[in-house]
Amino acid sequence: MSQDLPVTSYAILGLLTFGDELTGYEIKQRADITLRFYWVSPAMSQIYTELRRLADHGLVRADARADGEREVTSYAITDAGQHALRTWMAETPAGFPVLKHPVLLRLLVGHASEPARTREMLHDYLAELDRARADLGDVRAALRGADSPGEPFRFPALVADWGLDYFAAEERHTRQALASLDDSEGEATP
Repeated sequence: MSQDLPVTSYAILGLLTFGDELTGYEIKQRADITLRFYWVSPAMSQIYTELRRLADHGLVRADARADGEREVTSYAITDAGQHALRTWMAETPAGFPVLKHPVLLRLLVGHASEPARTREMLHDYLAELDRARADLGDVRAALRGADSPGEPFRFPALVADWGLDYFAAEERHTRQALASLDDSEGEATP
């Protein structure tokens, strides 16, 4: 089964394992709140494509209901979906993360730009890190009380803690790069 499904399908299955039925829109909201910090949050069109694929495989159940004048479909993971997710987790290596870091790419070729522009880029990145850390901090705070061992949000809380540590490390490395740039420019000045 794992060969038939992309990783995004398993991510969506995982988002449905917290005991609630969600619409495609609610899955997108949950993905934006959680996945965006460590994985690509899928587009709405991709979520609906994957939900159709998962329903075709019997891994999610689609329940349509009237909501005013429109029909709304909510999705729940099936027993087969739970099994497929557990099998994927048990039998598929996690793999090493692929780092696509645009700041590091630009820093790598920083010699091709003005030093002031490189510093500005790093300061902009620090501001983005602050915003991301605040957003993830809000997510982590929302998990308090449901993050003890055996609680449903124990593992998402661990991921949030990891992400907060990652952002702190990114800030530290960015500040070190800025200090190094400042030191090297100071040496070049007569």
